[in-house]
Amino acid sequence: MVHINEDSYVNWIEQLCLSTWESVYRLIYFKVQNREEAEDITQETYVRAIPYLQKNRVPPDKQMAFLKTVALNIIRDRWRQHQRRGTTADLEAIAPKEVASEDPAEWSVQRIAIEKALNQLSKEQRTVIELRIIKGYSVAETARIMNKKETTIRVMQHRALQALNRILHDETK
Repeated sequence: MVHINEDSYVNWIEQLCLSTWESVYRLIYFKVQNREEAEDITQETYVRAIPYLQKNRVPPDKQMAFLKTVALNIIRDRWRQHQRRGTTADLEAIAPKEVASEDPAEWSVQRIAIEKALNQLSKEQRTVIELRIIKGYSVAETARIMNKKETTIRVMQHRALQALNRILHDETK
């Protein structure tokens, strides 16, 4: 570890941030497409990276690549956390009068279109969609029911949703 006085350390951090933040921020923003989240991740990137950089674990010509790697790892971690938590619904934001006044005929047409599209999927794809989305089972529960690995269930669900989207999109043309 290099021992430097506090003023030099602060100056080094300022120089590092000034020379690299724009590229790091652009990469993060490109990946997350949200200004606030990109700012948070950029800040977290420097908080995590500076102790390693200061200890000379990364050569100066590799610092930008290191910062970008740290940023991408943070993005992946957040994505994984989001996947585990699932999506949340803000029940306060739902306007009950608007939801209640929607046309029941439109719901019926949409339901028929979805059922028709589901019937075009393979039996396994339909089962994954029914267990995971309609019945709300976890990946582990679905894997146990279908006698498959959890990773297989995730891939099957992803492909089934892609196929369902394609089918529904083709019917609207």
